Amino acid sequence: MSTITDDVEAGSTPPPTRNQKRAARVAEAASVGTKMLLLKIVLLGVVDAIALYALFVLVGHEQWLVAAIVVVVTALFNWIYFSPRKLPAKYLAPGVLFLVVFQIFTLVYTGYVAFTNYGTGHNGTQEQAIDSLMSSALVRVPDSATYDVTVIDEAGQLGLLVTAPDGTVSVGNNETPLHEVSDATVEGGLAVAIPNATSLDFAQVIERTDEITELSVPFSEDPNDGALRTQDGRSAYLYTSSLEYDEAADTMTDTETGIVYSNTGTGAFTAEDGSELLPGWQVNVGFDNFVRAFTDSSIRGPLIYVTIWTFVFAILSVATTFFLGLFLAIVFNDPRMKGRKYYRVIMILPYAFPAFLTALVWSGMMNESFGFINQVIFGGAEIPWLTDPTLAKVSILIVNLWLGFPYMFLVCTGALQAIPEDITEAATVDGARPWAIFRLIKLPLLLVTLTPLLIASFAFNFNNFNLIYLLTNGGPRDANAPIPVGFTDILISMVYKVAFTGQTRDYGLASAFAIIIFIIVAVIAIVSFRKTKALEDLN
Repeated sequence: MSTITDDVEAGSTPPPTRNQKRAARVAEAASVGTKMLLLKIVLLGVVDAIALYALFVLVGHEQWLVAAIVVVVTALFNWIYFSPRKLPAKYLAPGVLFLVVFQIFTLVYTGYVAFTNYGTGHNGTQEQAIDSLMSSALVRVPDSATYDVTVIDEAGQLGLLVTAPDGTVSVGNNETPLHEVSDATVEGGLAVAIPNATSLDFAQVIERTDEITELSVPFSEDPNDGALRTQDGRSAYLYTSSLEYDEAADTMTDTETGIVYSNTGTGAFTAEDGSELLPGWQVNVGFDNFVRAFTDSSIRGPLIYVTIWTFVFAILSVATTFFLGLFLAIVFNDPRMKGRKYYRVIMILPYAFPAFLTALVWSGMMNESFGFINQVIFGGAEIPWLTDPTLAKVSILIVNLWLGFPYMFLVCTGALQAIPEDITEAATVDGARPWAIFRLIKLPLLLVTLTPLLIASFAFNFNNFNLIYLLTNGGPRDANAPIPVGFTDILISMVYKVAFTGQTRDYGLASAFAIIIFIIVAVIAIVSFRKTKALEDLN
């Protein structure tokens, strides 16, 4: 008792009781919960802000369906993360969202594009095509009145503040036709400014001359009324198009030649002789892209030999890398070999370097004029490793063997070490020779493990775009092909060239090719995995 009294008198704090400890833990948990709630609110606020910005952009472009989807998804995420009982959904929602955006949407959109004529000259709406055609055919009206103008900048977009000869003041830009304004500032009979816009001075006009001369402000909602254009930023004149659009008949008439171009449903105004006015617009063409791929002789020829080379490349790549990797795995798995671990490190070095860097190094080494192989190994010979159609294919297989055998070496080494020793010992006791043990026991057991990897390797090489693009860029080019394709192109690199290179880019045809590739790989994978089940009985 005296000790306790002394402690109290000395002012010492007694140890916390069980209830006090429990209260402290509850308070700490509540504090952590508050912090997490604040963090959640901040993160959701960022997501909602991005969604709101996207919503304004989509509504401005009249993308109502996509805007509705953004609203629904954003509301769903807020409901999930503010609800205390949706714990599984809180973990699943981000992954599902990324899966939908980066995988499912991509597949669906590719499928959609494959059934359209989307590409160079057909990448907008009919209204945009009409405006572009008529703007490209503008000619100055000989007796046009002079319109005094002031160049203005509205939120980064140039426009013209126009004072008509009768004193009427109007404003417009490339996208918005002229419309009257009543709140303009007028000095000396000339409108010089309007609210919420910046008037350009003489120095600024000189600085942005190229942009100003490209201005074509529609005179009215009717494209046949022409547009105002200026060369000096002070005076504008009326320009009318040599093309006349008839909205009722949906035709475009060239007033200079009298030729009538009609909307035949192909996405462009077409004359009776088949000539088209471009740009056109995007329309649904059904299975035309797929039909073209298999029936158009100019496309079918390149498609056939590219498909054959793709299969040859994928099969030989898998076969060569697998057998070389397996051979090295058997050699360096022999316990009688000294320093095996050092040799194994050397074998996997090609796998340790980035593949794209290795491909670029090999491309330089195989250069016909100054490459290491020709200059050093072959004493200055000019062997066209990358420019001859046959040698280029051989070069690709050699480089891919260099890149791929370390992976096969690793997996084969692991698979060999996983085979029980008592199986091979029993076969040896029974008098089996090493070759028979390998062929009848080890190889079937290896295939049980490695067949799925071989199938995956085949699918990877079937679409091995990086190697083809970095080493040969698909070349040498086939000059007789109507599409940009070379002798070493595989299907995926051909799709890339059809979609993104050349003067004409056909996204619809490229998407159709992509779907064909997907079907081929999917069928091969399904059949291969079903055949793989037969090997499982060996276990």
